[in-house]
Amino acid sequence: SGQVRGLCGTFNGDQRDEFTTPEGDVEPGVAAFANAFRAAGACPALGPSIPDPCDGFPGSRERAEAACAVLVGPAFQ
Repeated sequence: SGQVRGLCGTFNGDQRDEFTTPEGDVEPGVAAFANAFRAAGACPALGPSIPDPCDGFPGSRERAEAACAVLVGPAFQ
């Protein structure tokens, strides 16, 4: 606790600083935060709305829902 920083947050109990960038700035939104970690030219910058990751991969939604069903099912209750 209190020793991490990055895309997984700060894990310090203060949700207000979860979107801390590598430069130490706290971004108000997901897109600006994610773009701060983007390697220049490696992938496109996110726009103001976050795209649904399943839209670009046919069949992904069904596989993801099946996998999540296991996690929220009786085995993990």
